[in-house]
Amino acid sequence: MNPIPDPTTGLDNVRRAVAEACARADREPGSVTLVAASKTVPVEVLEQTIEAGHLVFGENRVQEAKAKWPELRGRCPDLELHLIGPLQSNKAREAVALFDVIHSVDRPSLSAALARECVRQERRPRLFVQVNTGKEPQKAGVLPDDTDAFLTDCRETHGLDVVGLMCIPPAGEPPEPHFSMLAKIAARNGLEQLSMGMSTDFATAVEYGATHVRVGSAIFGSRPPLNPSGTA
Repeated sequence: MNPIPDPTTGLDNVRRAVAEACARADREPGSVTLVAASKTVPVEVLEQTIEAGHLVFGENRVQEAKAKWPELRGRCPDLELHLIGPLQSNKAREAVALFDVIHSVDRPSLSAALARECVRQERRPRLFVQVNTGKEPQKAGVLPDDTDAFLTDCRETHGLDVVGLMCIPPAGEPPEPHFSMLAKIAARNGLEQLSMGMSTDFATAVEYGATHVRVGSAIFGSRPPLNPSGTA
């Protein structure tokens, strides 16, 4: 495994690229939230990132987040933690307790589990519905044609606080059609927030309206992959 570099250089580079993309799109840089994707990043590197002034982080798995973040949040209560990986319904209780934002709502059973926990814990994390824009059978997410009905179910049946949509374009395909599709689905459903764009395509995502970009390796360098399931 390659050593994880000083994250401050990566942060500066990504912030600059976001600002340049915003300028091209005639947007304010403050309209984009940079979510530092911190899976497998050790605590000492996260501490350096926090010291550099970055407070928004994304984890792929509930168990890893539980191991790393409670102590850090105790020391820095302004941290904002996002779940950016798939979520199992049986982890809804832990996810609602730990995360401020969940990006991967994608099926009725998970919507119901999250709704129960929001009521039980009196806590309402902001939620994104994940859309499988590439219709990939191996990937999580609601199919594009089913998204409108799923959003209605989330809102009217479960009373969930859905603030936006998320997507991960298929590897090897140009991301632009997927970003454009997500923006159109969001617009017709009255949603203003778009979680799209990772290390290889976040600048393009900003030009297509991303309000949240999930950037890991461009900040922290290459890291080992998740286990095959990739679930939280």
